[in-house]
Amino acid sequence: MRNLLLASALSLIVVVPAAAQDATDPSILTVERVFANPSLAGPVARGVSLSPDGELVAFLRSREDDVNVQDLWAMPTGGGAPFKLIDARALVPDAGELSEAEIARRERMRISARGVVEYSWDEQGRYILAPLEGDVFLAEREGGAVRRLTETEADEIDAKVSPRGNYVSWVRDQDLVVYDLAAGAEQAVTTDGDGLITWATAEFIAQEEMDRDTGYWWSPDERFIALQRTDESTVDVIPRLDISGGGATVVEQRYPRAGRPNAVVDLYVHDRTTGQRIKVDLGANADVYLARVNWSADGKTLYVQRQSRDQKTLDLIAVDPTTGQGRVIATQTSEAWVPLTHDFKALADGTFIWSSEESGWKHLYLHRADGRRIRAITSGDYAVTGLNAVDERTGTVFFTASMRDGKEYPIEQQLFSVSLRRPGRPAEITPRGGWWSASVNRTGTAYVGNYQDEDTPPQSALYSIDGQRLAWIEENRLDETHPFWPYNARQRDPEFGTLQSHGETLHWQMSTPPGFDPSKRYPVVMQVYGGPSGGGVKRGWPSATTQLLTEAGYVVFRLDNRGEGYRSARFKQALHLKMGQPEIEDQVLAADYLRSLPFIDDDRIAAMGWSYGGFMTLHMLTEPKMGLAAAISGAPVTDWSLYDTHYTERFMSTPQANPEGYAASDILDQLPLMTGRLLLMHGMADDNVIFENTTRVLNALQEKSLPFETMLYPGQRHGIRGNERGLHQWRTYLDFLDRTIGSRSPAAQD
Repeated sequence: MRNLLLASALSLIVVVPAAAQDATDPSILTVERVFANPSLAGPVARGVSLSPDGELVAFLRSREDDVNVQDLWAMPTGGGAPFKLIDARALVPDAGELSEAEIARRERMRISARGVVEYSWDEQGRYILAPLEGDVFLAEREGGAVRRLTETEADEIDAKVSPRGNYVSWVRDQDLVVYDLAAGAEQAVTTDGDGLITWATAEFIAQEEMDRDTGYWWSPDERFIALQRTDESTVDVIPRLDISGGGATVVEQRYPRAGRPNAVVDLYVHDRTTGQRIKVDLGANADVYLARVNWSADGKTLYVQRQSRDQKTLDLIAVDPTTGQGRVIATQTSEAWVPLTHDFKALADGTFIWSSEESGWKHLYLHRADGRRIRAITSGDYAVTGLNAVDERTGTVFFTASMRDGKEYPIEQQLFSVSLRRPGRPAEITPRGGWWSASVNRTGTAYVGNYQDEDTPPQSALYSIDGQRLAWIEENRLDETHPFWPYNARQRDPEFGTLQSHGETLHWQMSTPPGFDPSKRYPVVMQVYGGPSGGGVKRGWPSATTQLLTEAGYVVFRLDNRGEGYRSARFKQALHLKMGQPEIEDQVLAADYLRSLPFIDDDRIAAMGWSYGGFMTLHMLTEPKMGLAAAISGAPVTDWSLYDTHYTERFMSTPQANPEGYAASDILDQLPLMTGRLLLMHGMADDNVIFENTTRVLNALQEKSLPFETMLYPGQRHGIRGNERGLHQWRTYLDFLDRTIGSRSPAAQD
């Protein structure tokens, strides 16, 4: 369950009730403007990356005539204006329907745009590969010529340029294909992918829950391709009604529910010099997870991370690609779960970097080739959020963390550097005060920095490694030319604070309406996700959603409860075996804090959330101590035994091993305890949180004669896509809030 936050369109918008706005005032943000072009966010660069030599920056930019379609742009780092490298509409004027496999893959990756949605460099930086609407295009860096490699009825998915730039590979019809750029011909690596057998594609669980979106890996010398084979015949068939505006289709979905069998995933190595394919020995127990696959720098060792089914053990296996034989060289264990990361880096001298939470915080460690640990690279009471790059020439490691002076500071994020070779205090590369993400070039001399704070929309620039800005990629300056400028004067900076719960510090964020008067009393909307995620409270550019809620007269409040955010292992593991208990306890603490404020109307507090946030809002509405007047629950999990294996068992074990925890988190028996009105929403083709989660609540509420409201979206999956449906969704939200806690609510008339 990748973090969907409050709703699929939370960063989009809600409509302001007529009673709360002056329609003639051009400074008041309207829902019509938000769903118009160009985007109110301004020219935001997405997917920014440096060429391997650092001389060119590539990025995705939404079209001015359609914010839902992206083109690929590039800019010389030595100076010069950005230029469009791939024009999506020019190459594919009439985008057709994507295959079910690609639709599902994009749903897993939370990609809702069309056009160019992903791209990749070869390691020499000669080419940029861009899949576009199911076909594959290759842009040459010199001259900018764009070459179309495929034009087939089937979709080519997960396309890659080989490391040395001699080949392009993709998956078509469940088989892996390699295309020789010099010869202009393709060759099938596998040919028996069909039905329940799929090659080189990450299985559902890997895509949805393990943050692994690929199922094959080139060796650096292009000799080998490691690829997975997935057999779904062991997975339960869950008949799912895919209900659209044109009717209903029964989908026989293979969905691995908690406590039930997973797909069988095997790993093979294809030797391109001999044409042979050998199976990798992953051990006698087939009921494990293929977590991560990496190559050594010389291509002679394949590193495989194997996770146990209960996720309490993570083994690192060094595999000989010529024989498939491997040995465990390092192991991580936990009494709760071992998290998966992308913090593995094989170095040229045979050593490698790998992160671990064994100290109670996620930190980076240097290991010998045989797996023995050399030393800790980072340490302290903070978590490394990501390994960005390693400059092996200078022995410098670059990483991101939410940290100040060696202590965690969750509401900000910075880029740091530290020595690979000797202990030392990390050096701050980016300044404090907001939220940074960064991509460091191979030589460690420059980085692309993406920055935002409460007063700065997302902007991207190229910086030297000492932090000096060399060139803007997208300045996105908030001035008179910015699309948000007319509404900026009414945007209020959020306030931040903390609460204490069981020895842990919880961070909160609150926004108040324009013209806020502390002598008056205001209704509150508590935005909530609550589950394991990156957290939502941070010094970042406020969403238009927040401003429209405040324009409607609501105080908007968010608390990151225990279990949420990149925090200590103890903080995250508070919900182990008891999801829906410590999180709700912390949200009760937040509600009590809100009621202690003189400007909060105690009787007009509502909560809204989607996905895990939908699960949370149902439990908040049925917790008497919360005293909510209303709640909006979108696509909620209502019984964790209906959700998938890897996510659910990580936190809850299996239904067989933890029946008490599963029973306590099931919402059905708690429904009579609802303290206010409920709006329940769900996409009727959701293949992630299956629609059954909502229908069982609908049935139980009707059986108990409990009033509620429902809005269902035909054809929509776990997120509600498109401007028209997004507009409808948020109009429904605001109408409900206005009637329950807003200007039309009974409490407002008292």
